[in-house]
Amino acid sequence: MTAIPLRPPRRLVDLTLDGEPVRAPEGSTLLDACRAAGKDIPTLCQGDTLTPKNACRVCVVEVEGARTLAPACSRRVEQDMEVRTDTERARHSRKVVLELLASSTDLSTTPRAAEWIEEYGAEPDRFGADAARVDEEPKVDNDLYVRDYDKCILCYKCVDACGEQWQNTFAIAVAGRGFDARISTEHDAPLTDSACVYCGNCIEVCPTGALSFKTEFDMRAAGTWDEAAQTETTTVCAYCGVGCNLTLHVQENEIVKVTSPHDNPVTHGNLCIKGRFGYQHVQNHAQNRD
Repeated sequence: MTAIPLRPPRRLVDLTLDGEPVRAPEGSTLLDACRAAGKDIPTLCQGDTLTPKNACRVCVVEVEGARTLAPACSRRVEQDMEVRTDTERARHSRKVVLELLASSTDLSTTPRAAEWIEEYGAEPDRFGADAARVDEEPKVDNDLYVRDYDKCILCYKCVDACGEQWQNTFAIAVAGRGFDARISTEHDAPLTDSACVYCGNCIEVCPTGALSFKTEFDMRAAGTWDEAAQTETTTVCAYCGVGCNLTLHVQENEIVKVTSPHDNPVTHGNLCIKGRFGYQHVQNHAQNRD
């Protein structure tokens, strides 16, 4: 058995958060330090398995001596740094960002979006009925997952998950510029004609529901989707010997979707097409047994 070398512990950095002295590991982000201190900083584009992209700008905080607000998701802690997370300037910035996002896209399935809009007093309707919106119909071109770009905030997480950070398939990218920028396949081809391998790792990281399981999309349309009534059970995928962990989301004794724990050292939240979508045999076995 090969011994795993021990790494030296990371040096602790002393900084101040809202006037309170805290210590954080060197190399960690301000968002990490805030969460460790129990401070609730809103964020949409940050993902615990991806490199920060600084796309949504909802997590901005004020750093003493800095000319501009800093994105907490990517700014690293520094010795003797003084950070204020709840200043009028930071709150106003978050309010405007939430207003712009909610006025142009559908945030109805974005976790905590409604809560943050209320907390920061955001008024998306103040831009009027003529405010430009995405207004795209959902793309349903396969039986596994749906692309609803009306809910997309261009956080780039799906692009990173499909690209060099995880899957290395590069089936999707950002096309267009300005307000016409959108997530797209190469030449805007149907998903079935693209390089997509249907691993669903883009769904795993999507923060708004722009990418969702076909089962979830259909159940939401029928009004039967109920996360409060769902149970989650983590098991091991039986398709091969890698040992990927699966979390089965079950509602009314049926699997409605499959995810993977982000802290699992094997998968880090990622799966292949079999692990994420190949659960029908379990359903069929249970139905035949009944």
